[in-house]
Amino acid sequence: MSNTGYEPSTVAQRVADDESDPFVLDVRREEEYDEWQIPGSTNLPIYDELLDYDYSTLEAHLDDLPEDEEIIVVCIAGVTSARAADFLREHGYDAESVDDGMNGWGRVHRQYELDVDGVVQIVRPGTGCVSYLVHDGDEAVVVDPTQYVEEYLAAAEERDLEIVGVTDTHAHADHVSGARRLAGELDVPYYLHREDVADLDRVTELADGDAIEVGSRELDVRHTPGHTPGSVSFEYGDALLSGDTLFLRSVGRPDLEDSSEDAVRTAASRLFDSLDDLTDLDDGTVVLPGHFSDEEVRPLATELGELRAESTNELLSYVEDGDEEAFVETIVESLADEPANYNEIKQINWGKEQPGDDVEELELGPNNCAAN
Repeated sequence: MSNTGYEPSTVAQRVADDESDPFVLDVRREEEYDEWQIPGSTNLPIYDELLDYDYSTLEAHLDDLPEDEEIIVVCIAGVTSARAADFLREHGYDAESVDDGMNGWGRVHRQYELDVDGVVQIVRPGTGCVSYLVHDGDEAVVVDPTQYVEEYLAAAEERDLEIVGVTDTHAHADHVSGARRLAGELDVPYYLHREDVADLDRVTELADGDAIEVGSRELDVRHTPGHTPGSVSFEYGDALLSGDTLFLRSVGRPDLEDSSEDAVRTAASRLFDSLDDLTDLDDGTVVLPGHFSDEEVRPLATELGELRAESTNELLSYVEDGDEEAFVETIVESLADEPANYNEIKQINWGKEQPGDDVEELELGPNNCAAN
């Protein structure tokens, strides 16, 4: 059996490259594929057969596979996909496996330079998480880092930047934040709004109207509660780092603090007010969200005026129309499943629990932070 395959980061680059357009064959079980997959991939659910070295179903579907292009095979951890790739090569196909499978896919980070001065976007395509390196001169602040802090250290080093602060836009429920660890390793402030601090210590608390210095510029704080009580958005020049308050096609769900209907309605009303405040910004303001679902645009950036004009963000249109009742009712009626392991992740990000050996696996899976 071959012991080498594609690095997940290489697959992410090829998937994002329109000219490459690889054929990705996912051999996991159908229910696992339906929940979370590489965009554009094809599912052939033969995982259990491959565990037993049974290639009969794969052989029966050989005619369904392209003979004139490379096949990239993915499974959970890279074992059964490697078996499938070997079998395909033996039958004349150009096939490779994805090292570490979907587990590796969930850890990939990709950097994007923006047209906005002083902002680098760092996208985690496998989980829908988006973070930022905001910089001026030779200084930088990291916004919403994942637990893979080496990604931000490398991004800063590539640009000869010194990280002088780290911040979260809110206490996350979908992924384990790397902000406290990164701030601790660098001995720089960790910023978080006071309403999301919970049991955390060594936090520089933020409030509406505060500013975080970055070189000779400032990252301006706007308190935008709703997704969480302490959610904030940051203004940086023409950019709005909107965290989980405003996405390109939805808004942040308001039920991850308290899922009772009364609490959700109250939080949704706060979110409506926060979004109403943000829509007062200039149309040219570039919205940089903290998450995405299946949007293919890279980098993830849209002017506020375009979001208003488009019909792809239904909830934002209710805010534009001043229809709070429709906004709240739509959220209450259309909430999706909660992010995987979100309660345990919240406890870690609130400082109530220490991360265990399974901290990487906790957050793998689809991103469900949007309200609809």
